Amino acid sequence: MKDTVLIVEDETDVVDLIRYNLNKAGFSVLIATDGQAGLSMARESRPDAIVLDLMLPGLDGRSICKALKKSPETEPIPILMLTARGESAERIEGLEIGADDYMTKPFSPRELVLRLKALMRRVRTNPDTEDIGVAPFHINKSTFEIRLEDRRLELTTIEFKLLTLMIERRGRILSRDTLLQDVWGYQNAIDTRTVDTHMRRLREKLGTHASRLETIRGEGYRFNTLSDS
Repeated sequence: MKDTVLIVEDETDVVDLIRYNLNKAGFSVLIATDGQAGLSMARESRPDAIVLDLMLPGLDGRSICKALKKSPETEPIPILMLTARGESAERIEGLEIGADDYMTKPFSPRELVLRLKALMRRVRTNPDTEDIGVAPFHINKSTFEIRLEDRRLELTTIEFKLLTLMIERRGRILSRDTLLQDVWGYQNAIDTRTVDTHMRRLREKLGTHASRLETIRGEGYRFNTLSDS
């Protein structure tokens, strides 16, 4: 069975370009040309991935992304957000509201296909059933749950994988390229700022334990095994 990608985009030429390249790569394609239709189609069809334009008639891409990531049924669907604006603030906002990846127009169709494949590989990686306990964290990889001092952390799939990897390799410095490959599934580093954005969001969720995620200048990140006291 072919993987299905939902394109939510109102520009006909962009839709045609993406559809052609996805069909050529062996994907089935669904299309919605306005925001409300895109949200409804995502909920009903549960595609394997979504290409989501930021500016849409009816309901914008931000609202769609937020709605899909709040629902347990649609949260795991990887979302690649498209926008005509390349400002870093726009890109960071897209990642902060739950988008799994971000591309600006004009874009390389081949790169878009490769990014979608990487996102789907990452989602389908089966977690081990083992539990990991590194005080005050406890990870249940079978349920995708991390508890911090008996409080369940509300994490996206990417955040769960990122924090789990950091804890599993605690004490080791992990470069941004390594994290992009092992968490996002990218074979080649595309934009290491993606790591920085997600790391900042993780630190916010860890509160007083944020210092566990240590920045090593010029090298990457490390999970600090020392206590927070």
